[in-house]
Amino acid sequence: MKYLLQTLLCVFMIGTITAQEIEFPEMDKSPMDAITYPRSSAFANYLDADDPDRSPKIKVLYSRPYKNDRVIFGDLLKYGEEWRLGANESSEITFYQNVEIEGVVVPRGTYTMLAEVNADNWIFKLSKQRHTAGTENRDKSKDVASFKVKTSKIKDVREQLTIGFQKINESHLFMIVEWDQTRAVLPINLNAPTMESDDMSPMDLVAYPARSRYQNYLKVDEIEANKPKIRVLYSRPQAKGRKVFGELLPYGEMWRLGANQTTTITFFEPVTIGGTDLRAGTYGVFAKVNKNDWDFIIHKNTQSWGIANHDEADDIVVVKAPAARTSATLESLSVVIEEVNPNKVNIIFGWEDTMAKLPVMMK
Repeated sequence: MKYLLQTLLCVFMIGTITAQEIEFPEMDKSPMDAITYPRSSAFANYLDADDPDRSPKIKVLYSRPYKNDRVIFGDLLKYGEEWRLGANESSEITFYQNVEIEGVVVPRGTYTMLAEVNADNWIFKLSKQRHTAGTENRDKSKDVASFKVKTSKIKDVREQLTIGFQKINESHLFMIVEWDQTRAVLPINLNAPTMESDDMSPMDLVAYPARSRYQNYLKVDEIEANKPKIRVLYSRPQAKGRKVFGELLPYGEMWRLGANQTTTITFFEPVTIGGTDLRAGTYGVFAKVNKNDWDFIIHKNTQSWGIANHDEADDIVVVKAPAARTSATLESLSVVIEEVNPNKVNIIFGWEDTMAKLPVMMK
């Protein structure tokens, strides 16, 4: 019993000492706040699942200093110097989608937000450098964009730094920053243009007859002989040191015969492939690559991105063709159209050191 009491006393004393050593912070003089757009997205759990305002588009996390009888702009915040757009930790802004600001597309993500304060304008700056306090020793090489906006004078004094949003229409809004008697407005376009970056598998086309793609250069007496009959539109992946056939493209699996969008063949007049008559039109083409031969698959699913969820019911004809060696190693997938005679051409697909020919009978 004696030892039990001693043990309980020790546990009590340890717990008391531990509790006394913990110091909880007081309320910060520049309390942190968050503002979201749309405002109602902050309480999404109260909204219906199909409510369009349930998903946030922008969120700002910042600390809100008070004026406290100080002259803010030009004194506390010197003109020409950078400001963390708040107090304590640097302010953060999260875009949940790509946005456009002053003609610059800013990718979705979270950025540190700062401003260079001047007498009649602010220069807003977005940086990928995160988790900083203030502007000291910051890595300016991580800045992704800057936007110069004019400031205006407001009638009433804004005692506490405040950031808010004003909806203009479904795709445009203003982010408004006010403190003391100064207002800065940053216009944001939620409907940012989508521009493609450089494609690692650029698109290309090959036509038959070869000169049919240059109709405006033909003389009158050349037009009939060079009317377009076939066009292949495809994207050209590159080997880049990889082993293509048997590894990158496993034997026995279906391949889009290119990259990105499904490779298409347009026939401008009826043709016959593998004994099947095809009307003029555009068709998709896949291939099942085997070690010694390829199965070319002509299908109707032209608006597709490769073989995913392909429905075999869309297949029109399957043609087996022997694989052969190319005369030189091909870094990029290449397509040529070989004229065998006026009534027959071969569409030849080659990559790495392998090629196969898809025979097409002309009417």
